[in-house]
Order: sequence, then structure tokens, then C-alpha cells
Amino acid sequence: MKAVQTPLKDCYLIYDTVFEDERGYFFESFNAAQFVRQTGINVTFVQDNQSRSVRGVLRGLHFQQGEFAQAKLVRVLRGEVLDVAVDLRKSSATFGQYYSTILSERSHTQLFVPRGFGHGFVVLSHTADFFYKCDNFYNKASEGGIIYNDPEINIDWKMQPDDLIISSKDRELPTLGSYETLFK
Repeated sequence: MKAVQTPLKDCYLIYDTVFEDERGYFFESFNAAQFVRQTGINVTFVQDNQSRSVRGVLRGLHFQQGEFAQAKLVRVLRGEVLDVAVDLRKSSATFGQYYSTILSERSHTQLFVPRGFGHGFVVLSHTADFFYKCDNFYNKASEGGIIYNDPEINIDWKMQPDDLIISSKDRELPTLGSYETLFK
């Protein structure tokens, strides 16, 4: 695996080394020792989550606050998504900025989203199976979010608004500017 720093501090693209032959392929999707060596971040994942969504489904922007903040390592098992990470760390030079990348079953690329970030994705293919590892357990009381079309962040979701399928919960999320305090 090869970890490459994105423009957002502590947020990394992970390129997996894939071995292919007549039987198919094999790759190591995570190696803690290599991850620490390449990023300097020591993370222990405790929960894995998976979702299946159809084209146009937008999930996000989500995060957890306080002692239940989560870092995530995200990837696509089937299909293709536009994956988005937003820096919500008030002390960060890139606060309020986002990074987006296409993750797909063909690229075998992953994105490490550190604690203090919002995260979301939109499905670009007919369907997509999305998988992610978390370094903290889900806690409903600690969840938060920012509206997908926040004018301050101004994310280009690569789809027309009328083509998006968004849950009522995600449509009612507040803007970044409505938060007095987010993360340290």
C-alpha cells in the first residue's frame, strides 16, 4: 500500500498494491504497521460498516463529536462513488475546505478521513457497495452533520441537484456557519 497526503492535513489517499493472475486478484486492504510508517498516524479500528446504494444517493455530510469522534478508512467494493471529506477542525489551516475523489471497485483506492472531519459520498454508478472502518463506535447522541449543499463549503457533487436522492434527515442538516463550535 502507498499513502499519499491530500491537500487536507492528516487526510490520505491509500493506493493498494493489487496482485492479479488467471484466478483473479489479491491485495492487502489494510496493514497497521505500514499505515503508521507512512502517515505517522496510529489508529485502531473497532467497527466496520457497509452500505448499498443506487445511483444518485447522497449520504452526508456526517461526523461524530467529542469522545465519540471517528476516523474512517473508506472504500468501494462494487460500483463508483464521489467521496468527500471536509475539514471541520477549527484550528486547522484548511478548516471548511473539502477534498473529493472518485473511489471505485476498479481503482482499489481508499480514503483515510481523520477525526474532526465531515464525510459524505454520492453514488455515480448504477449501484455501489460502500465499506468503511471506524476507530470509534457509533454513538447516536454524538452524531452531527452539515447540509450537503452548504454555500460556504460549496462542494461540486458532479451530479445535478434534481438527480440526487437524499434522506429527509440529511436534507435538514444545518450549515457549517450555524455551528458555534465544532472540533478543537
